[in-house]
Amino acid sequence: MTTTTTFTRNDIEIATRAADAFTRLYYTTYDSPTRVDDLPKFYRSSSTLTWNGNPCQGAEGVKKLIQDMPSTKHEVQSYDCHPIPGSQPPSLLVTVSGNVTHGRGPAGNPVSTPMKSVDGQPRVFFQSFMLKPDPTAPVVKAGEVAKYYVDADAMRFVG
Repeated sequence: MTTTTTFTRNDIEIATRAADAFTRLYYTTYDSPTRVDDLPKFYRSSSTLTWNGNPCQGAEGVKKLIQDMPSTKHEVQSYDCHPIPGSQPPSLLVTVSGNVTHGRGPAGNPVSTPMKSVDGQPRVFFQSFMLKPDPTAPVVKAGEVAKYYVDADAMRFVG
């Protein structure tokens, strides 16, 4: 027997607000000087991340990945959110696209950097998140955005 879940307009609005809040907070944290300590807090030990084809496991894997990465500046161009039936609040599939610059940007490159080098150049990225409601977070009130953690994350450079 198949069970059908119908989302109300209010469910979609709450999911959209959650995705908006998540996207702003995630990339602000990613670009901050404290990202090595703060970004892994979005993940759990069971979370998976595939960063441009390289797999990582859990919050510790995320921490190891970003601690050797130069500073970043993300510019989110667009995002979308799709609630996934099965839990209340629902899990969310969030897709994000934009540009990211690693390091100090083109002006920060040494003079010897080849013209076609991607170092310090803005790169187009696409990232998908499967967000799950955080069972350890305080209970939310009606109309309040639920607290989520990243269950799965896949980031890829485009082009």
